[in-house]
Amino acid sequence: MLEKRKSEGRETKDRFLKYINTQLRATVHAVIRLTPNIVEIVVKAPQAASMFEPGQFYRLQNFEATALKCVTLDSQHMTTLVMEGLAMTGAQVDKEKGLLSLIVLEMGGSSDLCAYLKPGEPVVLMGPTGNATEIPHNETLLLAGGGLGNAVLFSIGRRAREQGNKVLYFAGYRKASDRYKEHEIENAADTVVWCCDEAQAFTPKRPQDKTFHGNIVQAMAAYAEGALGRTELRLQDVSRIIAIGSDTMMAAVTTARQGVLKPYLATGHIGIGSINSPMQCMMKEICAQCLQQHCDPVTGKVSYVYSCFNQDQRLENVSFPFLAERLRQNALQEKLTAHWINLCLSLLDVRQQKQVR
Repeated sequence: MLEKRKSEGRETKDRFLKYINTQLRATVHAVIRLTPNIVEIVVKAPQAASMFEPGQFYRLQNFEATALKCVTLDSQHMTTLVMEGLAMTGAQVDKEKGLLSLIVLEMGGSSDLCAYLKPGEPVVLMGPTGNATEIPHNETLLLAGGGLGNAVLFSIGRRAREQGNKVLYFAGYRKASDRYKEHEIENAADTVVWCCDEAQAFTPKRPQDKTFHGNIVQAMAAYAEGALGRTELRLQDVSRIIAIGSDTMMAAVTTARQGVLKPYLATGHIGIGSINSPMQCMMKEICAQCLQQHCDPVTGKVSYVYSCFNQDQRLENVSFPFLAERLRQNALQEKLTAHWINLCLSLLDVRQQKQVR
């Protein structure tokens, strides 16, 4: 009887450990190149995927034990290509399969290492973290996405439509080759205005969608003035603007709301920006790397918030000069690291080509 209980106890323990390992251990499922400088990492992480809500993000890092190792040509030095913790956009999630899609912009340094991850490779995935984006019901929303910021808006736009909202989406790009997951953007919006700095970059596939040669603010003004033709959604009906992109793009939207766009926007509308402060621990109010200065536009009172606790912040309160300085505070170290990693990767590529031959 005692031996039977011990055997049942071991079986229960084994089942529990197997379940925990399956739920909590994250592995790379696929690595997909979307554009010349944007990569999608699909991670199998059932627990992390099941908890995701639109607007949240993750912290991704590889393991030292499985990281690529590069030996210099003189064989005197070796570099283990371990990533720093990267704040990653949660673009899409399949909760049934436990799959999570993360979008990476290759900017040099650790972000360039993501393309070298292999299917089946274990990774460190923390999250979801940050607060989920607040989405109202039965209103008209304007989404403004610049470049990589569009990846965040896939899930936000879909959830907004599920909650009875009308969604007007301005998707901005510098080059035509920067666009990715066009179908997901269309599914996230009732109307899409494709904006690009290159002329005649896009041709809308849906009759209600538009195209514009220029930046997002210029596109919004042209849309409001009727220069883009007949429109089903009016800027005057927008109750909430959610802008996600570079600091300069979000600053431009903030200025335009009180300038060129003011005659076309409802007085009580809300402007939200997903603030891309530099991040380190991403554990909510711990390391203070992500501190962001706010300045009350009425009283002038200055305060500080942790962006990794809540990345969605009122645009009129955000000090964008402060954000720009924080984003550039480690520019020298980042450039040096990027040069060294690129050198290491070039050496690895040369050796791999020699092996293929």
